Amino acid sequence: MHPRHRPLACLALLAAMAAAMASAADGPLPPPADQALARSLFRELVGINTTHEHGSTLAAEAIRRHLLEAGYPPGDVALVAPADHPGKGSVVVRVHGKGQGKPVLFLGHLDVVEAKPEDWSVDPFALTEKDGWYYGRGTIDMKNGDAALLAALIRIRREGFVPERDLIAAFTADEEAGGDANGPALLLKEHRGLFDAGLVVNLDGGGGVLKDGKRFAFRVGTSEKTYVTYTLEATSPGGHGSLPGPDNAIYRLAAGLGHIEAFKFPVMLTATTREGFAKYAALEPGPQSADMLAVTKTPPDLAAAERLSQSVRNNAQLRTTCVATLVSGGHAENALPQRAKATIQCRMMPGDTEEHVQSALKATVNDPRISVTLDAPPIVSPESAPTPAIMAKVAGVVHSMWPGVALVPSMANGFSDDRQTRNAGIPSYDLGGTWSDVDENRAHGRDERVGVRVFDESVEYTYRLVKAFSRPEE
Repeated sequence: MHPRHRPLACLALLAAMAAAMASAADGPLPPPADQALARSLFRELVGINTTHEHGSTLAAEAIRRHLLEAGYPPGDVALVAPADHPGKGSVVVRVHGKGQGKPVLFLGHLDVVEAKPEDWSVDPFALTEKDGWYYGRGTIDMKNGDAALLAALIRIRREGFVPERDLIAAFTADEEAGGDANGPALLLKEHRGLFDAGLVVNLDGGGGVLKDGKRFAFRVGTSEKTYVTYTLEATSPGGHGSLPGPDNAIYRLAAGLGHIEAFKFPVMLTATTREGFAKYAALEPGPQSADMLAVTKTPPDLAAAERLSQSVRNNAQLRTTCVATLVSGGHAENALPQRAKATIQCRMMPGDTEEHVQSALKATVNDPRISVTLDAPPIVSPESAPTPAIMAKVAGVVHSMWPGVALVPSMANGFSDDRQTRNAGIPSYDLGGTWSDVDENRAHGRDERVGVRVFDESVEYTYRLVKAFSRPEE
């Protein structure tokens, strides 16, 4: 074999070994009584409508009741809701430990996005078991994680488990779009004593990826993009539609939008994306693997980055992105437009800044007659580095469930409540225990679902995760 072919051959061998291990038998299940309990809790939570209109207080009250029935002291279980939004309740419980280090906070949100019953094949607000799946709004995002965390808390209480450091678990309000009373934001601002921790484990994100029916990789969410929105506006004198002239706000805005469409922000690697590309190159050798390795170099290979950017998913991992999402203009069919506006939503890489993005947009539009204004300041979400101590701890739990599965640090293209805790200076990691197919994307969509066996395994995983993170990192 020619020496230059050896690295790719080694990658292929490593990937084949990983695939063989990852396709091993299913993971362990919780004891039958705990499995039944988790399913019951899951059914109850899915059955409570926690969309924006209904709020999360009923679900928070149900969780508080279960915790008190399990023996948690009333003083350690707090139900918190803002005075002007009493329906947006959150519940926070503390498990007292031996005082070895700052507490770890387990985080899950109770609210779900809207679901129209006429669009679904089942009732979205009732847990329906069918053909090995659980259907219902929140089965993926994220009442599955809430139920698993609550079941773990009840289980460790029954066992008399005393952690080395305090554990805090928060089931919170208003994470989804449309929220006006975000739970973590309220807790950090007005109840920091309840919520203060040295580390956050968020069950809303991360988790396993299935490919061709096999366990492909387990994602450890260490960062996420931050959204920031701008309004572009052009104005012109207007007039009668029968006398078109050279100054038309719609045409001018359209030209500016065309420039934005063609523009690409500079390639920007983080510790997470650099390690992620390296891991995926080894897991899936092929035409792209050499390019994935090339972009991990310092500086990254820009030609390789351009080839990878032909994939929209890779492109989103390589740079800040901006896209036009709303356009409006004109005021009458027979009149020349006096105004045209567009909404541009950007997703900033960790470490990028709003000032840089706005400056780049103005330079790209290159028309002083088109204003570019910021709609609202973004909530910064810095990266939580995939440190060896964190990755080793997660690997211990994951491999106790699914031996041999590769762990890959990941950056979410969307956002979660991590933006609240990371912005408050608390390192936060997405460590949900659910496995889903790489090509299935039903969260927020119709007929949202999770596998019955997948849910049961996630219950056992979450219990082990809670116990593992009850010990401070070494």
